[in-house]
Amino acid sequence: MAKAGEIRVIALGLIRDGDRFANAKGDRIFVSEGYDPVKQETFYRALGGGVEFGETSHAALKREFQEEIQAELKNIKYLGCIESLFTFNGKQGHEIIQLYQCDFVDSKFYELESLIFSESQHHKHKALWIDISRFESGELRLVPEVFFEYL
Repeated sequence: MAKAGEIRVIALGLIRDGDRFANAKGDRIFVSEGYDPVKQETFYRALGGGVEFGETSHAALKREFQEEIQAELKNIKYLGCIESLFTFNGKQGHEIIQLYQCDFVDSKFYELESLIFSESQHHKHKALWIDISRFESGELRLVPEVFFEYL
């Protein structure tokens, strides 16, 4: 999380699964689950994280997936830049998102229902596959909403 009043640059990876396997259950994306205690609301976002000084967003994307879920990425393709203004836990946030489409190198990630990963000692997160239709119907919330333009 950025300090108050700072803009955070992040790299996120949009990973889809659908037509990859004949037995796939619909068109899914791999997302991390978040919860806002102030709004008492669960939301979902593509995985990734902060770009460090002197690091490209492409390199940050690969590093974040390696650090968080020990996954290597392939077929990494730049999709675009999104500016996101939001409120989380009662605080204003501002992110510049470098969005990439990518695939997992190891096919085992496509067979998982979900996995738990740690961003730090105190923050555990769940990553899981969710059918895109559940976001489109409004049943679940995908953030930022402009992600729909890239699905």
